[in-house]
Amino acid sequence: QVQLVESGGGLVQAGGSLSVSCVASGTIFRDNPMGWWRQAPGKQRELVAVIASDTGTNYADSVKGRFTISRDNAKNTVYLQMNSLKPEDTAVYYCYYRKALSTYWGQGTQVTVSS
Repeated sequence: QVQLVESGGGLVQAGGSLSVSCVASGTIFRDNPMGWWRQAPGKQRELVAVIASDTGTNYADSVKGRFTISRDNAKNTVYLQMNSLKPEDTAVYYCYYRKALSTYWGQGTQVTVSS
């Protein structure tokens, strides 16, 4: 069983920075993808960034150049550094980890960007 616990997030003004992190417990493999999705009110959940040892990193077009995902495999932790935040980045951010046919989710952390 895998459990994901997020931390970070909060309220920031447009143009500011925030970071979120996610610690995974259980059997975690570095080649399995780990990353972040987000869901804004009234919108579908969307992939923000993903990282895996064999495939590298991938970002949504809307966050490229502003967000950076990183991973510490020794700590089973994934980070998301968010810079130049925009009001449209406001959402609940969910950590996820995928192993075989199973996807595990964190409880979500709120990121609010004020204009």
